[in-house]
Amino acid sequence: MRHHSETPFFPRAAHLYLVWAMIAAALPALAQQPAPQRPPAQPAPGPFIVSPEVAADSRVTFRFRDPNAKDVKVALEGRAKPFDMQKDAEGVWSFTTEPLEPDFYGYSFIADGVSLADPLNPLIKPNLLFAGSVVHVPGPSSLAWEMNDVPHGVIHHYFYKSQIIGDQRDYYVYTPPGYDPQAKEPYPVLYLLHGYSDMASGWTAVGRANVILDNLIAEGKAKPMVVVMPLGYGAPEIVKRTPQFGAAFRDQALRQRNYDRFREALFQEVMPAVERTYRVSTNRESRAIAGLSMGGAETLLVGLNNLDRFAWVGAFSAGGLGEDLGHQFPSLDASANSKLHLLWISCGTEDRLIEPNRKFHQWLDSKGIHSRYIETPGMHTWMVWRRNLSSFAPLLFR
Repeated sequence: MRHHSETPFFPRAAHLYLVWAMIAAALPALAQQPAPQRPPAQPAPGPFIVSPEVAADSRVTFRFRDPNAKDVKVALEGRAKPFDMQKDAEGVWSFTTEPLEPDFYGYSFIADGVSLADPLNPLIKPNLLFAGSVVHVPGPSSLAWEMNDVPHGVIHHYFYKSQIIGDQRDYYVYTPPGYDPQAKEPYPVLYLLHGYSDMASGWTAVGRANVILDNLIAEGKAKPMVVVMPLGYGAPEIVKRTPQFGAAFRDQALRQRNYDRFREALFQEVMPAVERTYRVSTNRESRAIAGLSMGGAETLLVGLNNLDRFAWVGAFSAGGLGEDLGHQFPSLDASANSKLHLLWISCGTEDRLIEPNRKFHQWLDSKGIHSRYIETPGMHTWMVWRRNLSSFAPLLFR
């Protein structure tokens, strides 16, 4: 192998002469080239805008730049109708709310009929059907969903292939601060279910369940517990997009298949995996199940029809049970009272599901079944469900 350079050697003077000669030869050609042109001016960027902007008095201003839009609204969680936004000379649409109660609010823009997340806000509300953003109106540390300087638990995320449903799916597990896998006594466990169109991350990413449990445990209001949050679709096709929202969910046969297969996946796949991995109790006395909306219906169907597995049941704004309650709960009667430590039914008074929940409570009464029935202000929103969990969790495993 040759290691030396193959470039010809020139004495230093000869080399410099050759370089200058090459430059001189190039000068006439360079002189004939046009002078470099400055790139054409680009349109001035739009004004710097902030959205959302939370004021000291808890008013929130939303802004959205779209000079070509004809109509822009902002839909805010907990408000029945979207608010009209006003456009300024720069093409920026804006709207300022009245002072809002401290909480986390979902919202989206509707530009000429198209729903959009806020492009200026990195806080996204995960959902399978809606593009949404989140704004935090901060409150005092006494609010259970506010992040405080307390010991924090850990959120674990698992993926698996469901042999029952036939898809790839996930679930989340919250372990409390100081969780000890070798603990002498196993931890009680809460199975916490999301609602229709939510993802498995709903209760942590939006509901702030882990923050709520951290705070309640730190204050001694709730017992340290493991919380399991599975994907709630036994028939994934039920959550497909349709021109009319929820059309698939109103298909009674599909809805029932969704419930049945969810129960099978919970009992045969998720619960065994959790019980193999974590130091959790397998005793019904230390098992609870709760959920919101669709997850509330799943909670009642799974929990009340399987009292050999659960002694604590909580339904928040349950929806989707149907009219024939006797068919849905064929064996439920007053004997359930000796097995249930808590049956919690709650709903917001402005929720479209308030009447079905009242009817279910009345049906339970007619069967002699005891329940704790609670109506609170609010619509079908996470603001209601965060408060439900904050009140429900301290009652468990006492």
